[in-house]
Amino acid sequence: MIVAQIPDAGLHREIEADAATRSALAAMGELREVMSAHAAFDVVQKRDGKVHVEGRVRARIGQTCVVTLDPIETEIDEPIDQMFAPPEDIPELAEFVEDDPNSEVDTADPPEPIVNGQIDLGRLAADALFLAIDPYPRKPGVAFEQPAEAAAPEDHPFAVLKALKSAGGATSGAAKVKKTGED
Repeated sequence: MIVAQIPDAGLHREIEADAATRSALAAMGELREVMSAHAAFDVVQKRDGKVHVEGRVRARIGQTCVVTLDPIETEIDEPIDQMFAPPEDIPELAEFVEDDPNSEVDTADPPEPIVNGQIDLGRLAADALFLAIDPYPRKPGVAFEQPAEAAAPEDHPFAVLKALKSAGGATSGAAKVKKTGED
């Protein structure tokens, strides 16, 4: 979207991902598939050269449950509220951002740069989608449970090696090679 072409009253844009875009999103996000992806934006240019983009990304994605390894589908509905500014203004605006994680003051993130007079709404939608994806998805009602009882020490996979070592010394079970000096 070219910033200079945004009318004073702002504008509304909607993006629907086609099959090729959904396939690319699935590959980039390491997803089984992206069944649908839609974004809607309201874009308003401010008097100080900044651009405010507000909207939503909605998608239906296919993932794999990390507990059962069954395929699952997840609905994404992520709000977007992002400010963009000319690159030369960003260092000045970043000074107002509070870096202290313990601060109780709620400050906005610094704006994203307007690159070559344009804002890439597709990238903004993709970024919001990827940030909303649960990296460890689970089927509803499924939880990972640790084994209730610890295995007996003699059942440990290395117990046999320990028994061999203690029964015959460190070289027990290993073939000894005699060097004769002849090749």
